[in-house]
Amino acid sequence: MNGIFSDRITDVPRSFIREILKVTVDESIISFAGGLPNRDLFPVNEIKRATNKVLDLFGADVLQYSASEGFLGLREWIAQRYKTRKNIDVDPDDILITAGSQQGLDLLGKTILNDGDDVVMEEPGYLGAIQAFSLYKPTFHPIPLETDGVDIQKFEQAVRNHNIKLFYCVPNFHNPAGISYTLEKRNAIADIVRGTNTIIIEDDPYGELRFLGSEQPSFYKLIPENTVLLGSFSKIVVPSFRIGWIVARKEVMEKLIIAKQASDLHTNYFGQRIIHQLLTDYPIDDHIQTIRKAYGIQRDAMVEAIEEYFPKDIEYTKPEGGMFLWVTLPEGVSAVEVFNEAIARKVAFVPGDPFYINKKGVNTLRLNFSCTNEDTTRLGIQRLGEVITSRIG
Repeated sequence: MNGIFSDRITDVPRSFIREILKVTVDESIISFAGGLPNRDLFPVNEIKRATNKVLDLFGADVLQYSASEGFLGLREWIAQRYKTRKNIDVDPDDILITAGSQQGLDLLGKTILNDGDDVVMEEPGYLGAIQAFSLYKPTFHPIPLETDGVDIQKFEQAVRNHNIKLFYCVPNFHNPAGISYTLEKRNAIADIVRGTNTIIIEDDPYGELRFLGSEQPSFYKLIPENTVLLGSFSKIVVPSFRIGWIVARKEVMEKLIIAKQASDLHTNYFGQRIIHQLLTDYPIDDHIQTIRKAYGIQRDAMVEAIEEYFPKDIEYTKPEGGMFLWVTLPEGVSAVEVFNEAIARKVAFVPGDPFYINKKGVNTLRLNFSCTNEDTTRLGIQRLGEVITSRIG
C-alpha cells in the first residue's frame, strides 16, 4: 500500500500532541499537556441564545451555502476590532474567514510555498505550523527563541543569506514558550524585513489574553506591506466552531480565496452567523476579562508551585498572558524520559521534541496552565517536581 501515497504526505508525522492527549483521557491523570481553553469559561447560555436568535431571525437562509470570503458582518466586526484595539486599519475585503487559524497556515503554505523554499521558524516553534508547512516541502531555517523574541543576529543572517519567503512567528504569549516579543525586537525584525520579499506570518491566537504587562504593536502596524495576520475565536469564545481568519493584502488574498475554494468552498456559515450574533449581543470584553483573570490566577499558581517543588536550577518562563510556560531542564536530561516517568505518577505535559525541526531528546517541555485549578496545579507540579528531582539526582 505504501506506493499509493504522495511524497507530500509520507514524511509528515502525526500530531505529537494529539497522540499524547490519548494518554491523558484517564481522569486520574493531571494534564498540563493540552493547549485547551478552560471549558468552565465557555459562554454556553449566551451561545444558546445567539443560536436560537439566528434561527428565529434568518431561518433557512443561514443553513445555505455562502461566500468563500466569509460572512461580511463578521469580517466587518473583525476589522473594527483591529481598529479599536490596535489602531490598525483593515479593509473587511482583506479578511478571509477560515476553519480555524490552522487552516490559515495550510492555505498560506499552499499559496506561497514551492518545494525547497526557505522558511524561517522560531525554535522552539508552534508544532501545528511545522506540520502544516512540512506538507509543502520547504527548507526550514530554525532561529533560536530568546526571552524577548528570536535571536536578531541569526535572523538577520538568515534573511541576508537566503531568499526567505516566510517568517512564521507567535509574538504574543508564544506557543510553546510563553514569551512575548519586546518592542525593540519587533522594530529590529521590521527593519530587517523591510524592502525584502519576506512575508511575516504573525499568528496571534492569544493576543487578547494579556493579564500582565502592556500591549505591543503588531507587525501589521509596523510593516503592513510584508505582514499576514492570523486570528481565531477559539481562545476567546470556543474552539469547536473552528472559526479563524487571515488578514492579507489584496494580491495575496486573491490567491488565498482560490485555495480556499479548492479546499472547502467556505467556512461553516451557520457557525459564523452564531459567532457574529454572539458578538453583537454579548459584551465580549467582559467575557475576555473573566478569562484573563482566571488564567492569571492559574498562571500564578503554577509559577508558585514550580518555585516550591522544582529544583532551583530549573529555568522556566513567566508569561504575561496566554496559556503556556516553558521549562528548560539541565543539559542531557531528556524531557521524553521525564514524561514517561511522569505518566506513571499520573501527571502529563508535552516534551519539547515536536516543537523543534529535526531534534530529538531535548531537555525542554511545555506546561499548560489554563485547564487546571490552583489546587490541582499545585498537586501536579509537586508530582512533576519529584520526577525531575529523581532524574537529575
